[in-house]
Amino acid sequence: SADGTVKLTMSLQDNTSSNYYQGALKIAECVEKATNGQITMTVQAGGTLGSEGDCLDMAIQGDLDIASCANSVLANYIPEMTILDQAFLWDTAAQANYAVTHELGELIQAKANALGLHVIGYLESGFRDVFATRAVDSMADFKGLKIRVMQNEGQLTAFTSFGANPIALSSSEQFTALQQNTIDACENAVSNCWVNKFYEAGVNSVINTHHCFVYIPLCMSDNAWNKIPDDLKDTFVKAVAEGCEAQWQYLNEANEEAKGNLEGAGVKFYDINLDEMKDAYKAAQEKAGTSFDAEWEAAVDAAKAAVK
Repeated sequence: SADGTVKLTMSLQDNTSSNYYQGALKIAECVEKATNGQITMTVQAGGTLGSEGDCLDMAIQGDLDIASCANSVLANYIPEMTILDQAFLWDTAAQANYAVTHELGELIQAKANALGLHVIGYLESGFRDVFATRAVDSMADFKGLKIRVMQNEGQLTAFTSFGANPIALSSSEQFTALQQNTIDACENAVSNCWVNKFYEAGVNSVINTHHCFVYIPLCMSDNAWNKIPDDLKDTFVKAVAEGCEAQWQYLNEANEEAKGNLEGAGVKFYDINLDEMKDAYKAAQEKAGTSFDAEWEAAVDAAKAAVK
């Protein structure tokens, strides 16, 4: 701008009542503080700038400073990233966090650079669980369950292997689909079940599957990156990382609060035999001949070894 400050705009799909928006504001706060006001950020929440894919395209073209999107959306441009779509990939959030801040993150960054992007940090949707309109406390109960899932090969293979019937549906249509029995279930972070009031649409069960972990990479355009003075680039990235880590904690708090609220609304939580589900998924992968880039597999293994 005329006064020498760098003003950035970030897209966000989630609304202003979400922990993701709270985290995005924290990033903006950390950046402004660390750079003494030389870099400021505005967050456009609620998908006002377009879908995740649209915003990512805008960032690649240099028309948007920072696009936030699920890792599976970025994988449309970086096929090796489909390794992150696997079910039961991480044992803990600490493993997942380590991966994208070490070897795996470096591999993603190298591929993103070729697209004209800089992945400056990761918000997280974290581990996802299943929300259903009937009790599911064994894998046998998944048989015939109509469930809306993310449309990536990892999720489709996983829920098919459990015996469920995965359904393609926009996230915005889930509430009505649950009400009308078009679907029996959906899946996401527990906080999502509470915020979207799925318990009012017939959801009475949450199954603690923790079946996948979802990242929300922050993809910055070359145009925006080049506006940041070289002597502030490291400071900027560290400030973004500080804000991201705060969002990870906001997510944990939101999930805990949602669990209490949902139980208060009569929703029951079920544990399930995850070993049986993991075995079914592994068998399905082997039957399909699923494989991933060896270098990326090594990076995943390194994260698992580093964080037990």
